[in-house]
Amino acid sequence: MISLRELNKTSFSNFPYQSSNVVKQRLNEVSLCKNLTSIKLNSKLAKSNSLKCSVLLSNAFELLLSLPFKRFKKRKDSIFKVSGALKSDFGVIRDLDVGTRRAIAIQRVLEDKYDGNSVRDYFLFPTSRGDQLFIQSWTPVSVDTKGLVVLLHGLNEHSGRYNNFAKQLNANGYKVYGMDWIGHGGSDGLHGYVHSLDAAVSDMKAFLEKVLNENPGLPCFCFGHSTGAAIILKVVMDPTVETFVKGVVLTSPAVRVKPSHPIFWVIAPIFAFLLPKYQFSSAVKKGVAVSRDPDALIAKYSDPLVYIGSVRIRTGSEILRHSSYLQKNLSRLRIPFLVLHGTADTVTDPLASQKLYEEATSTDKSIKLYDGYLHDLLFEPEWRTIAQDIIQWLNCR
Repeated sequence: MISLRELNKTSFSNFPYQSSNVVKQRLNEVSLCKNLTSIKLNSKLAKSNSLKCSVLLSNAFELLLSLPFKRFKKRKDSIFKVSGALKSDFGVIRDLDVGTRRAIAIQRVLEDKYDGNSVRDYFLFPTSRGDQLFIQSWTPVSVDTKGLVVLLHGLNEHSGRYNNFAKQLNANGYKVYGMDWIGHGGSDGLHGYVHSLDAAVSDMKAFLEKVLNENPGLPCFCFGHSTGAAIILKVVMDPTVETFVKGVVLTSPAVRVKPSHPIFWVIAPIFAFLLPKYQFSSAVKKGVAVSRDPDALIAKYSDPLVYIGSVRIRTGSEILRHSSYLQKNLSRLRIPFLVLHGTADTVTDPLASQKLYEEATSTDKSIKLYDGYLHDLLFEPEWRTIAQDIIQWLNCR
């Protein structure tokens, strides 16, 4: 184990990332985006006689593009932070194309096909939009299968990161399916880009139907982490879904999130339309760690299937819109659930998990807060204990 101070000095030259002058590149991006968007805005605003509207949009855009270089007061609850020490060491990387990401995901499954207790496999799941989603499964072979767990990862990661947790579920009789949602892992889409979280909700509903049809008679549970947990929440709030899902487990759910500056609430819908894929750099350069285990941090941010670039405007706007919906509809959660959160989580709000627990109308609900734990609970040093808490809850149902 190495200290966080040593982690800041760790050389990542052996990893497949390209370093560059971040400031110079960002300045070039700003200049280019200003020029391109100025043309678009002038064309659209030429039809309008409202000088006030024109000035407002121009000023808002100027502020948006300058946010990466301004020093605002540090906000602990920003979901747009990436672990700053690690990200600065990795530098800026070129987005991996879908084919490369999928090849890596498939290779990892094939290299871990069978270990005596679990069989790991993969397949592609077509969406109604024509996209292909990468799915992997873990099937127990040493014990009888007594239930199903459909797993949804968090923003910017992928289902393969939960390999150890899936195998622990296998050992207790649960078959596990992990879906890489659009723009993540081995699935189609620009890496780290989510055009619509409602599309991810629809994909999850369709995939659940497939899982249930292929495994008749087995109780089905859902597990979601962070934004994945937020997607799961909206899925099971649908009355047509809640009847065939036995319960849900939510770790660090993104029920309440805030951008790095309040102005993003105002301008996000506008520029999510104009420049949806533009990468929004956080005003806070040095973000917080998501785990207290330095080895877990290195493993995460050296993984080519984990997106470590800046959040794209449309993606951030979708997360804000989705969390706003959830906060207004918490009482619609009626199925059994377990929510787990670290009290020191500065990515998603543990108080929002408490609010979820209090306002949900489910008669079978539980909450577990871990004092001092961070965001990625299943990658904390105590992850086995946390996993056992989850399994115990599943076994009781």
